Amino acid sequence: MTTPANPTPHLSALQRDGFVVIPSLLTSEEITHFRTIATAATTLTRAGQWPHFRTVPKQFPPWPTTPPPASEGGIWGVQHLLHPEMPGRTEFARFYFSAKVLAVVEELLGVDAEKIAQGGGEEPLLMELFNLLVAPETKDFELRWHRDDIQETVTPEEELRLLQARSPQGRQSHAQYNLALCPDESLIVVPGSHRRVRTEVERNADPYEAELPGQLVVKLQPGDAVFYDSNILHRGVYKAKAEGAEETRLTLHGCLGLNALASAGNEDKKVRATAILQHGVGAWVHRDDAAFGIGERPEKMRANLVAMGTGEGVGYSLQG
Repeated sequence: MTTPANPTPHLSALQRDGFVVIPSLLTSEEITHFRTIATAATTLTRAGQWPHFRTVPKQFPPWPTTPPPASEGGIWGVQHLLHPEMPGRTEFARFYFSAKVLAVVEELLGVDAEKIAQGGGEEPLLMELFNLLVAPETKDFELRWHRDDIQETVTPEEELRLLQARSPQGRQSHAQYNLALCPDESLIVVPGSHRRVRTEVERNADPYEAELPGQLVVKLQPGDAVFYDSNILHRGVYKAKAEGAEETRLTLHGCLGLNALASAGNEDKKVRATAILQHGVGAWVHRDDAAFGIGERPEKMRANLVAMGTGEGVGYSLQG
């Protein structure tokens, strides 16, 4: 007797390990195409001609308004790839809202894809964030061990309560991913840590501890993606590139969520609003020129984000 195929293999892996690698999500032609426009966006930002970025040595928002010089590390991320003034924005949107990405998101979030295809009910998905992670210049850069929505100072009891609240029955109300356009070994995770409190070793470790017990370096080839639970214990290690040299890291970093109505009761909506709106997306997503013009679903997802608010007064998830 043959064993029935698992209808949700990506979700099963995510629930078990806290992350799932999906190889070859992009074709070789798509990799070349997106590497070209991602390089252009990075070059523009390094030159001070795009005002939305992540800067060395800061890890979390709010971000400075002026990029530091390359001699101090420069930038490690380009924000707001879906902004109406971002060159290449339509092509970035075609990937972000593509069927291949949405199919994985719908599986992870438990969305009925067949119902959507038939046009039934409200749009269940929410447009969230789409950014680009890049190599700093001249100086290596590291993120400390963290969970995206849970402060490291909480007690073990509160940590467990929050983990269970943010991922009820092993599902989060959003799907977060890295898609590599260059070979990428920057993400380090502790598999299974999304379902448990930190051990005493983890709790007492240096925030930049080079190696925790059981950690794993997520290795991606161009075109590969990793979807991961945002509250898995993880950090980033960014190797510097030579100033003015070819880009050595171009990683599309995105997330999509369940519409607030669909996710009622599954997660503290204020926490999710803070996680998204702290990056400033609420300042432009409502603009008339923010329409994508590539179909009905993207506009419905954008409308769901507009309904979340502008982000004024929501604060920040993490400090540093």
